[in-house]
Amino acid sequence: MAEKDSPVVDPFGTLGQALWICGGQWAGKSTVSRLLAHRHGITVYHYDFHDARAHQDRRVAHRVHNGLPAADPDPDTVWVDTTPERMAADTIAGFPARFEWALDDLRALVSGRPILAEGWGLRPELVAPLLDSPRRMIVMVPTGDFREHQLRVLPRAAAVVQRVSDPARAQRNRIERDRLVAEDAVRAAKGLGIRVLEIDGSQDADAVADVVAAHFAPYLA
Repeated sequence: MAEKDSPVVDPFGTLGQALWICGGQWAGKSTVSRLLAHRHGITVYHYDFHDARAHQDRRVAHRVHNGLPAADPDPDTVWVDTTPERMAADTIAGFPARFEWALDDLRALVSGRPILAEGWGLRPELVAPLLDSPRRMIVMVPTGDFREHQLRVLPRAAAVVQRVSDPARAQRNRIERDRLVAEDAVRAAKGLGIRVLEIDGSQDADAVADVVAAHFAPYLA
């Protein structure tokens, strides 16, 4: 990772003009981002897609470089035998390295319009040094009731962790981990003066996209 006072490597100016949506799982970040892309002709970078797929080789190399086994950890160790608090702490501790991989992806993009980057790993404390204004970022988090709604109606949200000895416990741990990680993002955002948008389900995706578009309005014109 670059030294704190080193200039940000941004060969095509992509990072400097980027817009950012961070927040909790199942808040509708990807849906809102796609709506904004179609409405405003901007390109969206979906962090979660890259993180789960394209970055796997880098994840393995990172583990080996740090003296860890190349193979993914045992699923029971990750999801069943670890407390949600430890899971959340480990997830947050892993975000900085993963953020650098996302920045590498973004640096390679060239666009006459802002790139909108969205995903839970684009943390406020990591993005803030890149911002010329906190208005370039918004943090979307679901309320407890809306998170429960998403778990009921979204197949991918409700998908139980597989290949473990106790799927029900793994699912409870995952849900609680996600809540704790979202709470940490909210604390960071508020400390940095970045707007937090709570999603409670009272507005549909188009209406939420209207709110986010209004927040980003100076950069979407």
